[in-house]
Amino acid sequence: MKKWIFIAAAALLVVILVCSSLYVVREDQYAAVNRFSKIIHVEDQPGLHFKVPFVDGVKYFSKAVQLYDIPPSEVYTSDQQNMNVDCYVLWKIADPITFYQRLETDAEAEGRLDTMTYTALKNALGSLTQADIINMEDGAKRNEIYEGIAESVAKQAKDIGIDVLDVKIKRFDLPESNLNAVYTRMISQRNQMSEKFAADGNLEASIIRNEVDKQVNITISNAEAQAAQLTAEGEAEYMRLLAEAYNTKDKKEFYEFMLALDALKASLTGNEKTVVLDQNSQLAQILMGQ
Repeated sequence: MKKWIFIAAAALLVVILVCSSLYVVREDQYAAVNRFSKIIHVEDQPGLHFKVPFVDGVKYFSKAVQLYDIPPSEVYTSDQQNMNVDCYVLWKIADPITFYQRLETDAEAEGRLDTMTYTALKNALGSLTQADIINMEDGAKRNEIYEGIAESVAKQAKDIGIDVLDVKIKRFDLPESNLNAVYTRMISQRNQMSEKFAADGNLEASIIRNEVDKQVNITISNAEAQAAQLTAEGEAEYMRLLAEAYNTKDKKEFYEFMLALDALKASLTGNEKTVVLDQNSQLAQILMGQ
């Protein structure tokens, strides 16, 4: 009976020793083997692994990317106006040994990230006025500021074994105390800009109208001058032809004859075909062959 008890105890001890010397690592974990509170080995390969039983302990750390949603905080701008900033950090453990030595837990890591992020936000936004932040419409400028904040936090986090992947700002909020004042100022600025654009547009329209009127007047003046020139040239040509018609006796008589015929033709109206001529008239003399 004692023999079986001894065998059972020995078997149990073997089972305990085997179980104490084995540990399992998942794909999303680091396993830090520590001996007397000092990490002697970090296992990052998934599967079953061995350690010294009753001497070595195992501390597990996540490999996964973690999201820390930082509570909204107030930062001051360069014109001493405060703004509420809401952001989050994407991070993961990059160096388990450094992480364990400096922090040990995720809660402590998030506390340090909170401080680092607030400092980076304060430095970045402290160089801008509140109006700059509110009216910032340039996406490239905004991204440059965000990237600068993320780089600053990532540089500090490396010293505690953390890899910061990104810092995202969800929104900027104005404190309730000055929301109305800021909105009123923004509306006033927009109205001033609108009035300026309208005034500039009216001035430009006036300039265009004046230029068009000027060109129209010039065109009309040129047309009138050209018409007067053509009229004068026509009258001059008429006088020249008239002068040529009278430059010899024969031409003069023929021209006078044609004029007389035109006058005679004009006098024959209706059914009246009788013409009474003075015998001394030039036409009567021409018709009588004198």
